[in-house]
Amino acid sequence: MAIPVAPRQLFIDGEWKQPVLKKRIPIVNPTTEEKIGDIPAATSEDVELAVAAARRALTRNKGSDWSTASGLVRARYLRAIADKIKDRKSELAKLEAMDCGKPLEEAAWDIDDVAGCFEYYADLAEGLDAKQKAPVSLPMDTFKSYVLHEPVGVVGLITPWNYPMLMATWKVAPALAAGCAAILKPSELASVTCLELADICMEVGLPPGVLNILTGLGPEAGAPLASHPHVDKIAFTGSSATGSKIMTAAAQLLKPVSLELGGKSPIIVFEDVDLDKAAEWTIFGCFWTNGQICSATSRLIVHESIAAEFLNRIVKWIENIKISDPLEEGCRLGPVVSRGQYEKILKFIETAKREGATILTGGSRPEHLKKGFFVQPTVITDVTTSMQIWREEVFGPVLAVKTFSNEEEAIELANDTHYGLGAAVISNDLGRCERVTKAFQAGIVWINCSQPCFTQAPWGGKKRSGFGRELGEWGLNNYLNVKQVTQYISDEPWGWYRKPSKL
Repeated sequence: MAIPVAPRQLFIDGEWKQPVLKKRIPIVNPTTEEKIGDIPAATSEDVELAVAAARRALTRNKGSDWSTASGLVRARYLRAIADKIKDRKSELAKLEAMDCGKPLEEAAWDIDDVAGCFEYYADLAEGLDAKQKAPVSLPMDTFKSYVLHEPVGVVGLITPWNYPMLMATWKVAPALAAGCAAILKPSELASVTCLELADICMEVGLPPGVLNILTGLGPEAGAPLASHPHVDKIAFTGSSATGSKIMTAAAQLLKPVSLELGGKSPIIVFEDVDLDKAAEWTIFGCFWTNGQICSATSRLIVHESIAAEFLNRIVKWIENIKISDPLEEGCRLGPVVSRGQYEKILKFIETAKREGATILTGGSRPEHLKKGFFVQPTVITDVTTSMQIWREEVFGPVLAVKTFSNEEEAIELANDTHYGLGAAVISNDLGRCERVTKAFQAGIVWINCSQPCFTQAPWGGKKRSGFGRELGEWGLNNYLNVKQVTQYISDEPWGWYRKPSKL
């Protein structure tokens, strides 16, 4: 089964360009394990070309380059991109489902969010015009001061494979709205729709060099992008281990970075809940997107008085999850993205069993699927806090379970992690929910739900889950420098140095 689009090259300076070394990477459909195409593999030579193109885009025409264009002008391009994405929603969703294994219905929702994100940052781009020269109140009337919001410059954007086009858009849309020129390096495991975004940018006439897209491997393309002296900022979403390497490389040049990294998020379920509602949110929070979510609430902390019945409800819910080819109607769980990821998840499960945990349900390939990188939704009990399955990010459909007896114990279990991306609490006692919310050491908290995400609200973590915020106004601010301008306005001399009256 071939991808229904022409093979793509790298997108540099508004054109398709063959990689300098002419290398390509196969695309494997995780459902069939068959090669369905290939993508170009950029190297440091291609990074040089892309960086040069991005810098030219910022200075191409004095007074009318991308960085000094009005927010209104930039917004027109962002809205045009959004419109093209809407027109191609069905095609883009199918490509994502084939490329990364995401259920088609989920992929379609993601493409809606992609268009919405471009539209949202178009609005914020227009709002930037009104914010320029915003006055600052000063204690002295001999001076006036105002603030300019200026683009950071050339930015490197490195994105993951679980939400290929959406995670790219979370960075591309605000970067372009701010007036930056960008170089996007998507994951080599799922790059197809990002290359389609390049095609859309060509269709709407985005100025050359404003967005460049380099597909390829991390060491060969991502690393030289992160360490390039003419890239002014790096924004990265991915594993904590890779984030640490990017931060180290950027530190050599004192380059700013924003990092959205891994997670091992808790969900606390108290004894006063509606068991079916809580079970559905627990399952959604862990198994959505095939369990491949950095914020997945994959540590269930459930009150001991309801644990047995609650887990029974969860198992019944899991039994009704349709696991299939993601293009099939009603699919709720598709394959994980690659053989490497599939084997990693199964190794986590085997290690949990060896360490003494119990596989309550799942733990292997579904019996009815002989091909593809499918892993059953898995629930693991009899877990201790020292076990690997409790402490490390699996990035797959695996839920680890512990019980608690009181609120203090639940909070302690929730915060006993190196990560701090998301956390959820489910209880009918809203006062309790507020207390737990304040106690969570996490950047995102859900009350009586798990995983809803809105473009307007900030997204990011604490501890080893990274720093900086995406989405909302915070996402735009990632790509802006604030410049203070202060002017002396009095007709009188300043008078700091006064000539002596007598020698």
